[in-house]
Amino acid sequence: MQRILCATMALCLVMLAGCQNTGPRTERSDARAHLFEGMGDTHLPVATTSARAQRYFDQGLVWMYAFNHDEAIRSFREAARLDPECAMAWWGIALSYGPNYNQPIMSEEANREAWTALRRAMELRHDAPPAERALIEAVNERYIHDPPDDRSELDKAYADAMERVYNAHRNDADIVTLYAESLMNLQPWDLWTKDGEPKGNADKIVAVLERALELDPEHVGAHHLYIHAVEASADPGRAVASADFLRTAVPASGHLLHMPSHIDVRMGDWSAAAESNRRAIEVDQAYTQLSPDQGFYRVYMAHNHHFLSFVGMMQGRQSEALAAARNMIGGVPREYIREDGEAIDPYMSIELAAMMRFGMWDEILRTPRPARELPITRAMWRFTRAVAYANQNQFSQADREREAFHDEVARLPDDAMMVINPASHVLAIAEHMLDGEIAYLKGDIDEAVHHLKAAIELEDDLLYMEPPEWLQPVRHTLGAILVEAGRYSEAEEVYRADLKNWPENGWSLFGLARSLESQGQTEEALAMWDRFDEAWAEADTEIKSTCFCVTTQ
Repeated sequence: MQRILCATMALCLVMLAGCQNTGPRTERSDARAHLFEGMGDTHLPVATTSARAQRYFDQGLVWMYAFNHDEAIRSFREAARLDPECAMAWWGIALSYGPNYNQPIMSEEANREAWTALRRAMELRHDAPPAERALIEAVNERYIHDPPDDRSELDKAYADAMERVYNAHRNDADIVTLYAESLMNLQPWDLWTKDGEPKGNADKIVAVLERALELDPEHVGAHHLYIHAVEASADPGRAVASADFLRTAVPASGHLLHMPSHIDVRMGDWSAAAESNRRAIEVDQAYTQLSPDQGFYRVYMAHNHHFLSFVGMMQGRQSEALAAARNMIGGVPREYIREDGEAIDPYMSIELAAMMRFGMWDEILRTPRPARELPITRAMWRFTRAVAYANQNQFSQADREREAFHDEVARLPDDAMMVINPASHVLAIAEHMLDGEIAYLKGDIDEAVHHLKAAIELEDDLLYMEPPEWLQPVRHTLGAILVEAGRYSEAEEVYRADLKNWPENGWSLFGLARSLESQGQTEEALAMWDRFDEAWAEADTEIKSTCFCVTTQ
């Protein structure tokens, strides 16, 4: 999990330029804190003598539930300034500085600030109501003055303490939600096997969050966590209601506006996924104009562009896929790449992936060599160049680039990582895909199929991440080659399997329709063509195959 933090923290310096005329508006209190409009209806009454402090506390709670912890801290600090005796304001500061589902490691500074706020909350807890006192004492189990590098025992102690609070206050939706979050933080992004079976406390987490939603069907935090809790499961559809709720619940939070797309892509609603990310980008651009002092939340803003690029690739929206990729990459300062390129490296090949997806061979070959601080991206650059040359029938150049790709891979450290998958695993997919495409283009269909099937085995074995760490499904290439070879029943099987992974994606609907049509299954083929037309309705790209490496269909 340390590597996950390292990779995501890298994007904190991504700078998003521009501002739209939509998004959160604020009522200033001082230079450090705002009261934002569009924050929804969340309200947790706490012991305070200040109505304004209560407003800031409620706002801090929403930002915390929305994973904008820096903004949450600013709101909680303002609540504490307005009412220094409000114990829960100090609790909010302490809790927000702690580990979370996407940031499981604390810096020394974060621990120091959390510890200071916690000491104040503990001093004030004696006059607090029982539920507040219990929450503060639970957080007291989470921190010590000089924590070890391995926080696992502290995180477990906090979860155990929250279980006791939960058992005493089972009808409090906020306490139920916070208990579920404490359990999720014990196994972030590790709740389900590759087959969607539960791991660790996954089933318990789901049940606890479902209880929270029974108690409060409009609980922002429970809906957000529920999406994360089930998105990698065998039944992500149970979070459709949560996704729909978050589309409008907190208009000021870009991340909550983005969150439905995690379920949309699992359910095949690609248009909704794209729109969620467009809205998130627009709102966050306005938000940063109002609150420019951003840290880790920059990660979430970059994630919106990354996600939108992937969705654009799957929708056949070449222009949007490229624009989103370039917006993300273009915002990374060159000096940051020089200082810590290893951390940002896993994200930086997305433009190459988009160009390859749409067969932009000349553009790939015109792309400058990536910085030496980006070894994974350099390897992917060599990979896409080899594919581009092969597709132009320049096989000697393709073979030279393939050797250069192997050299780049060999230079990578053994422990090089993407975000959650080893770089060697992802680059092995690239190697087999490259060998498969070159074999096909040289006329060796059996060799091509052999390598592409090997690539699919590796792709299927990747750990879950959204977007996936291999962005162009290999089945699209294999299916296209099988159709070209007249092996229609095999292609049908490939496309059906891909549609289980990525429902209603237009590429595989196209391939399946073509496969069925070629086998004389006219009625089902017509139904697939109708579904393809719907999936491709917003595309700006016409396709004749499910891979631009095949041009004769």
